[in-house]
Amino acid sequence: MIRTRFKKVLLVAPDVFPDQLIADCRDLKHVALISNIFPSLYEFNPDIVIFDYDHLGKDIEKVLRRISINKFYDKLKVCCYKSKPNTKTDDLLKTLGVDHLIYTEDISKSPDNKKAPNNTSTIFDSSILKWVVSASH
Repeated sequence: MIRTRFKKVLLVAPDVFPDQLIADCRDLKHVALISNIFPSLYEFNPDIVIFDYDHLGKDIEKVLRRISINKFYDKLKVCCYKSKPNTKTDDLLKTLGVDHLIYTEDISKSPDNKKAPNNTSTIFDSSILKWVVSASH
């Protein structure tokens, strides 16, 4: 699942995850509704939050701005899963406080590629990445 340095994970993605996958992760909370993001952040107090960019759409800017201005979320790491890279959008997301961007192509590349392991496996185990990829399809 998630590396040990991230004990609590909040996943904001659509409701396409099988319940048995969520049941195995006791320190993972899944949120599908945009209106439940901040109550869940306050209750659960995660170490890292993973946003599905395609699921949030235009609301991601509002959510990231709200996280960046609130001192309560200073230690929160923010990751964003995207289906494909886009320079303008990626730069905006980084400016708004996204720490890591994860792309579908980075995950699906062969293991001999040097870039993919450095970007993603340093943060996540492969099982959680496959799980996040399955949510977007």
